[in-house]
Amino acid sequence: MTTATLSPGRQMLKRARHHRGFILSGTVLGLIVLIAIFAPLLAPYDPYKQTLVARLRPPVWLGGTWQYPFGTDALGRDMLSRLIYGARVSLMIGLIAAGVSAVIGTVLGVAAGYFGGKVDRVVMFLINVRLAMPVILVALAAVSLLGGSVIIVTMVMGLLLWDRFAVVLRAATMQVRSMEYIAAAEMLGARQSRILWKDVLPNVMSHLIVILTLEMAHAIILEAGLSFLGLGVQPPTASWGLMISEGKEMLLFDSWLIMVPGIALFVLVFAINMFGDAIRDVTAPEGRN
Repeated sequence: MTTATLSPGRQMLKRARHHRGFILSGTVLGLIVLIAIFAPLLAPYDPYKQTLVARLRPPVWLGGTWQYPFGTDALGRDMLSRLIYGARVSLMIGLIAAGVSAVIGTVLGVAAGYFGGKVDRVVMFLINVRLAMPVILVALAAVSLLGGSVIIVTMVMGLLLWDRFAVVLRAATMQVRSMEYIAAAEMLGARQSRILWKDVLPNVMSHLIVILTLEMAHAIILEAGLSFLGLGVQPPTASWGLMISEGKEMLLFDSWLIMVPGIALFVLVFAINMFGDAIRDVTAPEGRN
């Protein structure tokens, strides 16, 4: 059976199996997700337990022991255990924030692209208002006023990162709106809600998934930045951004306190971004590699 005779789903599956970036990033991302899910089973110690007699133990590659392979922080907490539990915080905040933004941006973008006219003008006004507000400054102000709990940080970012969804899905919906099968469905008397749900949304889903991965990475970086500034996730919660913040005072003497969570954050964000690019390539009709 040639590629031309395969169904679209089988073509995407075939491209995915031969896409090195998709396989590599998917493996890394899947491994991090599994580590986060099974954190209680994988963490060798309680991430919040303080052992002052074991404070600032170096990691094994700097002369430490395998008792604390990634070392301990200034309070004697195991860095490996906090790193494992920190994956939970980063993934949860990134996924929920991106999900909230996706719902808001998809509704606005699809509505603007399909209905046009006044609806489009209102949505474009909202997008312009949102783009006029610097995300980091608004997030800092909102979190400082409302508090730095995980829920508050997640919802603030979810309400701030929807603009890219709206812009991309508006353009994609306009393109789908001009297709003949949409006109045929309207002529047959199909309800607008059915057309949007059955015909428009499935054809813009690939764009939605790609933007979702990008905004998930954006949310994780933003949470780490807020936590680093002391306005994100609050101690003693295990957060990679908070771990970097707690280690900044000892940067010149014990740089691994920042290096360990920093590398973990880099690997996660890089894997998410690579996975998003790979999805774009796999779902593209020409099957870029």
